[in-house]
Amino acid sequence: MTIREKGYAHWDGQLKERRFSWTPITWLGIRLAFRKKYFKFILFSSLVPAVVFLAGIYISERIQDFQYMLRGNRQFLEVNPLYFKNYLCGDFLLFMMVMILVVSGAGLISDDLKHNSLQLYFARPLSKSGYLIGKANVIVFFLLLLTLVPGLLFIVFKLLFAGSFRFLADYPWLPLAVIGYSLFVTGFFCAYTLLFSSLSKNRRYVSILIFAVYLLSNILFGFFYENYKKPAYALLSLNANLQQVGAWFFRLKPAYAVPWYWSLAVLLAFALAAAVVLNKKIRGVEVVK
Repeated sequence: MTIREKGYAHWDGQLKERRFSWTPITWLGIRLAFRKKYFKFILFSSLVPAVVFLAGIYISERIQDFQYMLRGNRQFLEVNPLYFKNYLCGDFLLFMMVMILVVSGAGLISDDLKHNSLQLYFARPLSKSGYLIGKANVIVFFLLLLTLVPGLLFIVFKLLFAGSFRFLADYPWLPLAVIGYSLFVTGFFCAYTLLFSSLSKNRRYVSILIFAVYLLSNILFGFFYENYKKPAYALLSLNANLQQVGAWFFRLKPAYAVPWYWSLAVLLAFALAAAVVLNKKIRGVEVVK
């Protein structure tokens, strides 16, 4: 053991940066989300459609045993790309995703701004991108739990219940469509949530913004579409835009007579604006080693 004289001694070790320095931020955000009031109820309620659709897949393979339940609704039990699109782009699921963002995502950056915590984060070997990735991954965790995980499970259980790979042979591109759309909608909602979370130090105000902007976009679309009957007004609705892009992923005809890439352009423009705002609002400090 080295014996040193009394006084100041320089540290002889080496500072090693963690490859994924943002992981503590992500795990903390996930743990804090589960501590929020009503969050567990909202999360489990969001998984109800997945259970219903999974049951539909089982019934579709045992259709002769459930004739009394069908009563002409056999089309609903046809497991095809439309079946997956109805789940992933459904109004209820998108709404519940927004509710999860309201509870778990509103304070991701807002709380740090309120408590002046950014300077503490960047006093460590953590870059601005690492900070944002850590925060975004909290949203990624919950949204992929509602989109990607059920979507892939539907395919797996469809193959298991059918006892063959015929379904996958008919739609070999479907797993990629599920993965692609799940990542797209998750990425958009990450930008959407972090943008509003960075605009205020008041978490409640951010929660209202996240919910109100989504709801207001649907209200505006409904008002103009009902009065003027022009499909182009679908571009005003975040919900409709996500569904239009979802139709392209699953090779289906969009619900509105508007090119899907217009909806894609609207969503990407929103995400780009969010990136610009976040770059200005989140100011990093260079760490001197």
